[in-house]
Amino acid sequence: MKESDNYFAHPSACVDEGAEIGEGTKIWHFCHISAGCSVGSGCTIGQNVFVAPGVKIGDNCKIQNNVSVYEGVELGDYVFCGPSMVFTNVQRPRCRYPQRGAQFYAKTPVGDGASIGANATIVCGHRIGRNSFIAAGSVVTKDVPDHAIMMGCPARRSGWACECGEKLNEELVCPKCGRKYVQGENGLKEVQK
Repeated sequence: MKESDNYFAHPSACVDEGAEIGEGTKIWHFCHISAGCSVGSGCTIGQNVFVAPGVKIGDNCKIQNNVSVYEGVELGDYVFCGPSMVFTNVQRPRCRYPQRGAQFYAKTPVGDGASIGANATIVCGHRIGRNSFIAAGSVVTKDVPDHAIMMGCPARRSGWACECGEKLNEELVCPKCGRKYVQGENGLKEVQK
């Protein structure tokens, strides 16, 4: 770690000049953080993570080991990416007909507070809703509503999650923290007290 830096990078990590890294972020073994990306404050970037140019990662995100965050992906604040989960960025890749450059990359916005489980795959071009939960091993092939719990291959909604992570009951009330929800435009929204 350089004395002027306000973040920690393990000596084996490669942080390109021109990468923006927020205060208090920790970058662990064998990571590559590319020039032209933006990583927020208070993030944890696990071992062997790749962050491509043009990627935006919000504050307080946790990206576990062996995740590649490709151009076109944008993570909100407090996003959790489980070990070895996969983002894609080209919808129909072909080696013989390469599609390189931002004009080919489908956008994949991931909302604040979303959690993506280990070994899940997010097919590019789909919105991942705020506070949604993607179960381990699931394959997301369509937009995910806010607060949705998605499971399977392809992933289907199997319930609703509270902001705190607990599964909501049938009345859309959290049994843990008591928050209440109603249907909104993009999934659920919290009932304000």
